[in-house]
Amino acid sequence: MEVNEFKDMAKEMVDYIGNYLENIRDRQVLPSVQPGYLRPLIPAEAPETPDDWKDVMADIERVIMPGVTHWHSPRFHAYFPTANSYPAIVADMLSGAIACIGFTWIASPACTELEVVMLDWLGKMLDLPSEFLASSGGKGGGVIQGTASEATLVALLGAKARAVRKAKQERPDLTEAEIVAKLVGYASDQAHSSVERAGLLGGVRLRLLPADDNYALRGDALRQAIEEDRAADLIPFYAVATLGTTCTCAFDNLEELGLVTQEQGIWLHVDAAYAGSAFICPEFRPLMAGVQRADSFNFNPHKWMLVNFDCSAMWLRDPSDVINAFNVDPLYLKHDQQGSAPDYRHWQIPLGRRFRALKLWFVLRLYGVANLQAHIRRQVALAKEFEQMVRADDRFEVVAEVICGLVCFRLKGASNAPSEALLKRINGHGKIHLVPSKVRDVYFLRLAVCSRYTTSEDIRQSWDEVRTQADELLAGK
Repeated sequence: MEVNEFKDMAKEMVDYIGNYLENIRDRQVLPSVQPGYLRPLIPAEAPETPDDWKDVMADIERVIMPGVTHWHSPRFHAYFPTANSYPAIVADMLSGAIACIGFTWIASPACTELEVVMLDWLGKMLDLPSEFLASSGGKGGGVIQGTASEATLVALLGAKARAVRKAKQERPDLTEAEIVAKLVGYASDQAHSSVERAGLLGGVRLRLLPADDNYALRGDALRQAIEEDRAADLIPFYAVATLGTTCTCAFDNLEELGLVTQEQGIWLHVDAAYAGSAFICPEFRPLMAGVQRADSFNFNPHKWMLVNFDCSAMWLRDPSDVINAFNVDPLYLKHDQQGSAPDYRHWQIPLGRRFRALKLWFVLRLYGVANLQAHIRRQVALAKEFEQMVRADDRFEVVAEVICGLVCFRLKGASNAPSEALLKRINGHGKIHLVPSKVRDVYFLRLAVCSRYTTSEDIRQSWDEVRTQADELLAGK
């Protein structure tokens, strides 16, 4: 392929992308295909000679789109948002063209240095403590991980390395294997499954502690668990505070948890994967009170801040424990500028990394902080609109406080069966898409405001669909 062909193809694809996104509300949000639908639509083997571009373009609608769940449809309300914007899409084009693998500074200095500065920009937007910022001149700094799951695991492994080193000094009679067998970490029973998985991958036990009536983990519960484990000759070393849980968008009491972890000398990681974007708005920052006591903090701009996947921002107060845990330094990766700038391969699990900071740079410059704040506030307001419609129908109840862009609701009654049947009808009809959750044996539906195209009219139509399906269900149709 020559450059002129590439330019023609790229222009046609940009037109297709623009038309797809601007008309996405016309597509059925959830596909109706069955597993295995795609294989009969394409050849069993790759072509020996090149296909025509026009045939490739035609196959997007024939082969791909019938099996796409349209996450950016205004009627997609499942999970949490995954961000999407034109500036981020254009930045990914440039990243793909540069195609560097920025594992060290010398591998592409701009890739590393833009990431350092963008994490400082972003940290200042959230009003993070200066100790987390590279610009402070201290040890701290930020890094872009692939997902919040990776950030949780990286923090756990850093905490594990620090705890093992400390235990060797304090208890030289123990082997490293014996120390690791005694390590124990903590999180809320409302924490994301990736937190529990990090414990499995890190080879340590992790205790899930009961949240309070508002689904928040409190300091007393953490302190009691630590005291129990110390009495059993275990070594508490790590705790996760979740700001915006997946089930209900509840917020652990970070202020209380931070006091306990500081008092007990254990690593505190803050997982704000979804809700962290809201902290660019000052009115939401009281929810992160106590962050000054955290050792690491993470949120996903790729969820709610219009930066396309993948872009998970993580800050470390002192990255040396992570760097030392991951430091394998073969001669072929050494360079003369080591120590003058971060080598991000030491801050993450993979070696290779893409030029992801370009997406942040483009989005922050082409939207500006004020427009990103307006986006967050608009989606919270839309969630509040839906909440009001739910509360106005006495057949329904709201299960958890609506703080961000998520509404958790169910049909009233002791039985979960009516709400389960309602969700099956809603998703079967295909007009909108929701997913459920269950807390303490109470089943409910989750409606998340996900698309940047969502309007008040879309929210009203989504409620009309819920209400219509409930009418038919309760009428026995």
